[in-house]
Amino acid sequence: MFTNLPNSQAVTTNKRVSKVRHALAFAIMSTSLMTGLSMASMSAQAAGLGELFANNGASQSKFLPVDKAFQVISSTKATSKGTRLSINFDITPGHYVYKDQLTLRFPKGVSATPFTFSQSPVSIDDPTFGKVPVFTQKNMVATTTLTTNNGKGAKNAPIIIGWQGCAKAGLCYPPEKIKTTVDIAVTRK
Repeated sequence: MFTNLPNSQAVTTNKRVSKVRHALAFAIMSTSLMTGLSMASMSAQAAGLGELFANNGASQSKFLPVDKAFQVISSTKATSKGTRLSINFDITPGHYVYKDQLTLRFPKGVSATPFTFSQSPVSIDDPTFGKVPVFTQKNMVATTTLTTNNGKGAKNAPIIIGWQGCAKAGLCYPPEKIKTTVDIAVTRK
């Protein structure tokens, strides 16, 4: 049902409607502008990361992808003391692996001896962790012996190898994880 409003009330109502429409239009334009700016920012960030790790011929990458900078292979061998797990790091020159970031996770009931290393670490003043031991050699092998707590063998024990490396040019790669399974040999005395 429509009612006739006096002229002054109609003008006031029209002004209010006009202000609401202007405020709504402003809100929509602001949102569109902010969305556009954030998309441009994300595109710029993606382009920046693309330049760091580009592997097309058009642009030269400053840093190698992690799997090119570090080739990591694990192997096992049954012994009378359990199963020897060797983790071989092939480190590209200009890169290093943190000694203290090398970790193992394994199921309950499995134990591991402390790592032994084929090379001696060098101490550096790292921008992330301070003074730390790292491996810079071309090839380094970390070895441990896995046993079960009851001395019996175990088939397909899930093992997670954790490690982290950096490029001397100023990039630390995120921590890496390698999932594998290991047959743990029976311990003989």
